[in-house]
Amino acid sequence: MGPIQTLDEFLNLLIRRRWLIVGVTLLGTLFAVMVGLSRPQVYEAGAVIQVESPLVTGAETGAQSARILQALEQRLTTRESLTALIDRHGLFADAAGLSPEQKVVALRNSIVFQSVPSVAAAAYGQPASVSALIVTARLGDADQAARVANDLAQNVLDLSAARQSGRAQETLQFYLAEEGRVAGELAAIEAELTRFRQANPAALPGDAEARRDQISGLEEDLRRLQQAATALRAEAAVLQGQARQRETDRRRLEQIRIELGVSDSQIAAITAQLDQVRAEGAARPEVDQQVAGFERRIETLQGQLDLIAGRRAEAETALRLEQDRQSEHFSLLERATIPPYPASGGGRKIAAAGAIASVLMALALAFLLDVLRPVLRCSSQMERALGIRPVVAIPQLPKPSRRP
Repeated sequence: MGPIQTLDEFLNLLIRRRWLIVGVTLLGTLFAVMVGLSRPQVYEAGAVIQVESPLVTGAETGAQSARILQALEQRLTTRESLTALIDRHGLFADAAGLSPEQKVVALRNSIVFQSVPSVAAAAYGQPASVSALIVTARLGDADQAARVANDLAQNVLDLSAARQSGRAQETLQFYLAEEGRVAGELAAIEAELTRFRQANPAALPGDAEARRDQISGLEEDLRRLQQAATALRAEAAVLQGQARQRETDRRRLEQIRIELGVSDSQIAAITAQLDQVRAEGAARPEVDQQVAGFERRIETLQGQLDLIAGRRAEAETALRLEQDRQSEHFSLLERATIPPYPASGGGRKIAAAGAIASVLMALALAFLLDVLRPVLRCSSQMERALGIRPVVAIPQLPKPSRRP
């Protein structure tokens, strides 16, 4: 527990070590005050940007405020952007020992982009919306802090407007190009199907029913011609079987031969035509398969064209909304003003913390000296250490002054 266990012993310690405690406290406080005064003053200025909601509800503008602000923050804190900002406002002109890279790092650390989330609940799977953005700059000069904050806020407004309008224009151009490409592919497939049908009569619509009718007609003509030829041959056989042929019989036989020749020619022609029609009918499944392939490709391309046309209409609407500033956009709600007082406040805090630490260090040092020199200084300590209660306690008497 140590030699100090009661309040009287602690007060006795304070009285005995008062000069040590006072000296260490004064030295520590003086050092803390000097450190606090040597710290440079930092001024803080901030500009507020408000996220304006779309005026036309339900329109797909494609604007995601949180993502846009994050992209703009990354773009504004690049080395090129910060170097241009340093040159434009003459920042760190009195810091001759800093390299350009160190200036960029110092400026990047002094800039803060703080997003204020919206009170409206975000939809499931969608990023949280942002209602405002606070751009803060912390610099050693109050005027420079205000100018840098306003410059960054204006850059956010300019870049956001250009970015949203450019994205809407690029989206529209993309869908226009896609619509033209798909329409060209669709026209080429339709032209190829037309040429295929022209080259393959079996591929014409309604050809199967017409072919069945044609086959039926040809078979009927073939049977009629075959029956007529059979009748002529029977008649010729009867005439040839007569023992004595008359002149009329001979003329009739000659006529029958001529008619049989014509009939055989017609039968051969109809048979060939019938074989051709039947061969075309046999090739019909393969032709139908190829035609079905063309039609599936046409249907797929037509579906893509309808989808792209809908997206293109949405992109045109989004572009008109951007041009009329009726979509989600940013506006400067409050410009940064020159701060009248430094915002750091670090000097006073360091001085107060140093004074408290000095007092604690002085008390600890006084206690340590008593621990290193264990002397019984009062009757309570003697009774606690030896178990003997002293009868008389003689106080410390002042030394007599020497007389001349």
